[in-house]
Amino acid sequence: MQVMEAEASTTPDLSEASNVLQRLAGAVRAQVIGRDQVIELTVIALLADGHVLLEDFPGSGKTTLAKALGEAIVDDHSPSDATDAVPIAAFRRIQFTPDLLPSDVTGSPVFDTNSNTFHFRHGPIFAHVVLADEINRTSPKVQSAMLEAMGEKQVTVDNITYPLDPLFFVIATQNPLDLVGTYPLPTPQLDRFLFKITMSHIDRDAELAVLDTWQQRRDPAADRIRVGRNEILSARKSIDQHVYIADGIKSTLVDISRALRADERVVQGNSTRSLVLILPALQVLAALRGRNYVNADDLEMLLPHVLTHRVELAPGVSDFGKVLRDCMREPLEQLARSTLKTHHSSDK
Repeated sequence: MQVMEAEASTTPDLSEASNVLQRLAGAVRAQVIGRDQVIELTVIALLADGHVLLEDFPGSGKTTLAKALGEAIVDDHSPSDATDAVPIAAFRRIQFTPDLLPSDVTGSPVFDTNSNTFHFRHGPIFAHVVLADEINRTSPKVQSAMLEAMGEKQVTVDNITYPLDPLFFVIATQNPLDLVGTYPLPTPQLDRFLFKITMSHIDRDAELAVLDTWQQRRDPAADRIRVGRNEILSARKSIDQHVYIADGIKSTLVDISRALRADERVVQGNSTRSLVLILPALQVLAALRGRNYVNADDLEMLLPHVLTHRVELAPGVSDFGKVLRDCMREPLEQLARSTLKTHHSSDK
């Protein structure tokens, strides 16, 4: 009955939020060709207040994607709702290397000879969209600094905490093949990423379109879609308030997780935190699809990207997709039966 009521209700706020989603996705698609699913997942993560880990090959468009997303955001907030009027850049790229220091990311105190005092110089992490390129090539100390920023939306330098903007989004990358000299991300930091997306080469037609439009897409004078920072934060709040998640959806998430943990092909299952993190992502996907309720299709689309980096398979098992499909089958069938029963009883 609750699902039926949720379907029947519509709100102008949710329509505006859906419009913000479409404009953001459209702005990135104008610059990044052949990556529609990656763009959609990235926009979902941004609105769901999560972060994205990309496994990709050099030259696959990760920098273009992150830059296009950052440049689509207009910083329209006033100093009163900023923290200490920190200057926020639209986009910053950090190339991670073994010799990088935490202060190279977060910033550091600088001595001012005129006033004989120290002032904090903000690092590149103070941006709306941060591309953490090859994050597994830097030391665990720098990775820990990133972990605090991603998890707590703040950085701490010399025992002083500096808040980051509410619209702080990290796109981290790692090369799945060239692993020599890298520092594998620890499980706690992997768990901070909402999605892990494995990218492959785009198809032939898309690659031709990239070559045909490269001059047009790099033209700085071209009209481009822009979305205000406050619009995005308002859309995030509206989706949270107006997209309904039925108890059956939550039960299905828990049952799938329990099935994974009990499966003999799985050494370590996903955390409870991953179930909490996926809820706003499901809401955003429903809004992007023009619905004010989450359904089973949303679960099936997002779960592989949420769980693939959180579930450790037993030695000799490599097909995570098959393991997940097997563990999803029974809970999804139960959800379908309960939904049909609810609809049938409401018709009476």
